[in-house]
Amino acid sequence: MFAPVPTPAEMADWDRAAAALGLPEEVLMENAARAAFAALRRHYGPLRGARVLLVMGGGNNGGDAACLARHLLDAGALPRVLHTRPLSAARGAARRYALLARRLGVPFAPARPERPAAWAWSPALSVSRAVSDIVPDIVVDGLLGTGFSGPLRPAEAAVAARINALAGAGSFILALDVPSGFDAGSGRAAPDAVRATLTVTFQAPKPGLLVPEAAAHTGRLEVCPIGIPAAARAAASYRLWRGPASAQSADATDVFTVSRGPDLPRPRRARRLDRAEAVASSGPAHKGEAGRVLVIGGSEGMSGAPRLAALGALRGGAGLVEAAVPVASMPEVRAELPEALTVALPRVGENHAAEWAARHVDLLAPALASARAAVVGPGMGRDNGAGDVLTALLGLPARPPLVLDADALYALAGRPDLLAGLGGRDVLTPHPGEAARLLGLSAADVQADRFGALAALAALAPAVWVLKGAGTLIACPGEASIIVPYNVPQLAVGGSGDVLAGLIGALLAAGRTAPDAACVGVHLHALAGLALAGPYPRRGNGPRDIAAALPGAWPLLETLSRGAERGPRPSCHSHTPRRGGGEPC
Repeated sequence: MFAPVPTPAEMADWDRAAAALGLPEEVLMENAARAAFAALRRHYGPLRGARVLLVMGGGNNGGDAACLARHLLDAGALPRVLHTRPLSAARGAARRYALLARRLGVPFAPARPERPAAWAWSPALSVSRAVSDIVPDIVVDGLLGTGFSGPLRPAEAAVAARINALAGAGSFILALDVPSGFDAGSGRAAPDAVRATLTVTFQAPKPGLLVPEAAAHTGRLEVCPIGIPAAARAAASYRLWRGPASAQSADATDVFTVSRGPDLPRPRRARRLDRAEAVASSGPAHKGEAGRVLVIGGSEGMSGAPRLAALGALRGGAGLVEAAVPVASMPEVRAELPEALTVALPRVGENHAAEWAARHVDLLAPALASARAAVVGPGMGRDNGAGDVLTALLGLPARPPLVLDADALYALAGRPDLLAGLGGRDVLTPHPGEAARLLGLSAADVQADRFGALAALAALAPAVWVLKGAGTLIACPGEASIIVPYNVPQLAVGGSGDVLAGLIGALLAAGRTAPDAACVGVHLHALAGLALAGPYPRRGNGPRDIAAALPGAWPLLETLSRGAERGPRPSCHSHTPRRGGGEPC
């Protein structure tokens, strides 16, 4: 089963659809507060006697905090609410729950971030007595919700800074739905965004929360349903789908499909990594039927890249792999990869100075005719020859699907004529630096808005784009795009991307569509990296180790697909994005 993963705007559509069906907002707010209370009790422990400071903003997020205060009071905790706006300005369910909590004896006071004493703890719970300088045990962030984007206003930034100061002093920080100052749609955080110990997000995860870098602000992320009817979710317009849940939930292994706003086309159908797509075939029995991959790459001093791509294709299940490399690189390829067929390409041009030229495509005609997929670019070098090879390849009347990586991507930059020759059968796999060159940006710009960068890449050519990095993104023409929110330090090693390119080539050669090959390949690659966390807990593995782990990753992926068939679990589930490297995750 696949469940939608709403953007903040789409989540608002769900709320409106639920209201139109007659479900009062009080029910959803009550359910949200109860879910947050249960999660807090699980992760913090016994709450009796706990000093809890709740920050109540002006919207429904603040209403959730006010409602939670009542549950904390009933559990024997000592709640105190600081409101950032006058209670008289509260509306709807938020106002009703705030007044109820106050009638029951929960103290309310204005939040004054400029006065540190107002944020300390009063053991007597009496606003008439002097507040002693005691740090609260728990601080609940109900300041801002999923509607936030852009910079924090000065008053909001001051409140968020005060919450972070209490975190530094030892308070447990619970964020409701999203940490204040964190953009749930894009994953960008304001400089003073709250850094929570635990974030409880309601009904469904939001895209920005799944970016691995979000862990610095979310802490532990728990997704809890709050009772929005399936009919309301079906009636709303959404473009986001949640893929199969992982058995390793603590390692952030759910697959999510994301089509973000107007920048990406509305999908004709959602990308579904179902069991048929996920499971490796037990056949065919003949090597020719298992798919033939041609790897085109290598140059003087860079023969390792095509060798790793060929190894990725072999470990990815290709029946035959052929490596076409310059003649100078041939001895190394044959010595280290005897399983692969080889084509030695002679130097050409004046004084035989060029390792790559358009005429090499003519020499490769037999290999191209028999290949079901070609991986182009690893180690080719960055002179004009790579561009000439691409021009000739894309001009062929018939060619196999292409996986373009590394130096092939370098050659595409500023070449709309070449990009125009790509289509839905082809897969491009840039890392942030290569994406930056293609888009005329800096790598920092790409990383600051990976969803926006993916949309811009998708606009360059109607191919499948794999934006590598922690939380790999995949854009599929006419379909929902995909986020695979792994951050695996064991993948942060040179050559890892070459292995991934070869793996995707093998999946294409096996007959998968380009979106399926990219989705399955990225997921397998990440699972292989996770498997290396045991023998290499602090990294130290190489790309060949990643390739060697690929066959064992298939059963893990099959387990995920079985979980998808069973459907989503009705209870809360947790998600802690892995921290650390993972360039080509």
